[in-house]
Formats: sequence, C-alpha cells, structure tokens
Amino acid sequence: MAKLNVSIGDLSMKNPVMTASGTFGYGLEYADFVPLEQIGGIIVKGTTLNPRQGNDYPRMAETPSGMLNCVGLQNKGVDYFCNNIYPQIKDIDTNMIVNVSGSSPEDYAECAARIDQLEGIPAIELNISCPNVKDGGMAFGVTCEGAASVVRAVRQRYHRTLIVKLSPNVTSISDIARAVEDEGADAVSLINTLMGMSIDIEKRKPRLSIGTGGLSGACVKPVALRMVWQVAKAVNIPVVGLGGISSAEDAIEFFLAGATAIEIGTANFIDPTITIKVKDGINEWLDKHGCESLHDIIGQLD
Repeated sequence: MAKLNVSIGDLSMKNPVMTASGTFGYGLEYADFVPLEQIGGIIVKGTTLNPRQGNDYPRMAETPSGMLNCVGLQNKGVDYFCNNIYPQIKDIDTNMIVNVSGSSPEDYAECAARIDQLEGIPAIELNISCPNVKDGGMAFGVTCEGAASVVRAVRQRYHRTLIVKLSPNVTSISDIARAVEDEGADAVSLINTLMGMSIDIEKRKPRLSIGTGGLSGACVKPVALRMVWQVAKAVNIPVVGLGGISSAEDAIEFFLAGATAIEIGTANFIDPTITIKVKDGINEWLDKHGCESLHDIIGQLD
C-alpha cells in the first residue's frame, strides 16, 4: 500500500486529508460518523480573540453545484475555546488545528499567542480574509501589505506551524503567497471562498442577510485548482489545496497541481464520511498506478 504521510513545516501527518474550517465543527460533531484518528488533520471552526455573534439569518443559501454562506465567524472567543473545547479535543489522535481570525494584526497575534500555550494544538491556520477595521473593512488578504502585516505580527508570538489561508478574491494570488512566505509562513492553504450572491426574484431581495457571501462547493474547483497550480510554482513552502474536493479523483488533481495536502469542506455537509472515503480512494489510485508514495505525484504534471 502506498505511503500517504506528508509534512507541513514541523507538522507530521499520517495522510494528506484535512477538514476545512467551518465545515467540521470541532471534530466532535462528526465522531459518530467517522474515526477521527484516521483523518490527517482537523481544522476546527474559526476562532477570534473576542466572542462574535455572527451575521443575522438567513446566512446560507444553496446554489447550483455549491452553496453561499455569510455565517460571520460566530464563535465564543479564544478563552472559551481554551477552557472548554480544548480539553475535549486535545487527546484525539490526529492533528487538531485552529483557524484564527481577527480584525487587526494585534488581535490575530494575541489570539495565536494564547493558542501557542496549548500543547495539543500543533498548528494554526490564519484566515486573512477578514475585514481590517483600521482600513475601512478591506480584507487583509487582498493586498501583499495587509497579508504580510498579519503574518509578521503572528510570527512574533506564535512558535508552531503556521499555515496562512489565502483569499481568491485578488488579482494575483501568487504575489500574496510570496508576501506571507517572506514573513515566515510555513505553508499556505487555498482557496478560501469566492464572493458571490443569490437573489430571490419573488421577494426581490438577496437570499443572504448581508447581501453577499462566500461561494464554496464543486463549482469553485476549477478556480481553486488553477490558483493552487500557480502558487505551487511561486513559493518554496508547502501548499494545501481546497475548493470543491468531493472525491479521491478531485484530490489527485490537486496533488498533481502541486498541493502537498488537501482540505475537504462543503462535501462534509453532503456526506459526513467523505474524508475517509477520499483517503482510501487516494490509496487505491496510487496502488493502481504503481506509486510507492504520495510524493511520487505531487507537482508531477506532464
């Protein structure tokens, strides 16, 4: 059987399949459906320094081959996570990773510093698609300067593996990736959701409470694949690919494009066992094609 183990920074993974933040809760919610220890990494829902209520309902809408959401990072804050959630997940035999968000570099850094104290959390994923309150609401991740400022602040106070999640809503995602690499990111993950909208023509209103939201699901895969391919050629750090992955064949495409690992998001809502099915499917594909290791195909487009 082909070897599936990969490394991202100091993070050792038994296989390359992870769950995308916001689609798998804290992992505990899926424990009745899948053996959590068989997943390479579980990225828990977005965590911020202070509690957030999120946006008003409705905040999810189905679209052709995908979905829109504007949940708004609803969570009870990092202290609640440390005191109440962490004790429940710290002994799960996989990589438990926290997705960190904020509204200023200082917020990100303080949140990351508190998680840095938790021995059972080997990595964080920085969501830099959040609005920068100091600069009128523009997301940090849409400029090289904004992205770099967050990573720089966090890197000074966080000492474990740092993955930076990139926004696709930019002109050149490769430039953003290089900017965060220069500031000390150990890896990048991409893509976050694309900005989208859906309208109820009978009510003449948007289907989401704030008008627009993040588009995810199978419909974004071609965009995600293209961006992963571009970024993998532009940086020297590992790339984690996500966006519309719902089968082992989808995952193989991302590996060939240059991804070292992948995340599964929206597909978890359709099939809560999809992570294990994809992992097993990757193994079967590698065996069928005579590969001894996943590394035999990473970035190996003809």
